[in-house]
Amino acid sequence: MHRADESARSPVGAIGRVTVPIPSDGPGEVLVAVRGGSEAYTAWSATSIGRDERVVVVDSVSARGVIVERLPS
Repeated sequence: MHRADESARSPVGAIGRVTVPIPSDGPGEVLVAVRGGSEAYTAWSATSIGRDERVVVVDSVSARGVIVERLPS
């Protein structure tokens, strides 16, 4: 796979919504708009984030795991 293809598939920078609350000490889940659809990812954050809050993906830790931050209002 070409590096350009990998970046096109990356969820980093995408906006999502929390579907399972993210505690500060463990994972939750987010639904992220990517590749013309929505995909669920296991998500971690430095702070707890409640259900239905909007987030931005800031890093990818695996194919199905991401680091997110609360989207600024």
